[in-house]
Amino acid sequence: MTTPPSDHLVITPRVHYVGTPVMLLGTSNPDGSANLAAGSSYWALGQFLVIGLETDSRTYDNVVARPELTVNFPSPQIWEAVERLADTTGREEVPEAKSHRYRYEADKFAVAGLTPLESQVVAPPRVGECALQLEAKVRRVTPGMGEYAIVEAEVVRVHALPQIVKAGTQHINPRAWQPLIYSYRHYFGIGTELGFRPTSDTHGEAANPPA
Repeated sequence: MTTPPSDHLVITPRVHYVGTPVMLLGTSNPDGSANLAAGSSYWALGQFLVIGLETDSRTYDNVVARPELTVNFPSPQIWEAVERLADTTGREEVPEAKSHRYRYEADKFAVAGLTPLESQVVAPPRVGECALQLEAKVRRVTPGMGEYAIVEAEVVRVHALPQIVKAGTQHINPRAWQPLIYSYRHYFGIGTELGFRPTSDTHGEAANPPA
């Protein structure tokens, strides 16, 4: 078989965040207070979420001990709040590997300038400024990926602002909803719609006003 010519380079990047949504993960600390952390290693299958966590994080400790969390999706407008969380940890003793950059913060919501909202099914709070908020229960945690673990969680309740819901349905309107995207350690919004799958629940409808 003839190999066609290619101008591609063979490279070895340190990360593979091609472009994933940013999450704010709410969990419960041992004393009942709330922890909030930013994340971007995420995918969904039906009602289940698969989330990658660092095993030396307070978030990981919390979901192992108290298997509930909220997954909140910020819009591009509040990227700076996400960044304020990025170099903080809820662990009083900052792990040595993070000590050069991270600092301990007890009240992550205050650090980010965000508002905790009481959840309805799980104990950890939601993030008031996020247009899309998921309550979830952890069903399985799989360590052993070096410094990372995989958390599988089932979504048990969804909260969405009316502006991002297709009127009269249970569907998020993707023309109204704009997630914050993390790509190779840069923050982006999403651009102009290019098309849709025939299985879309919202194709052919006019967009609602942006949230």
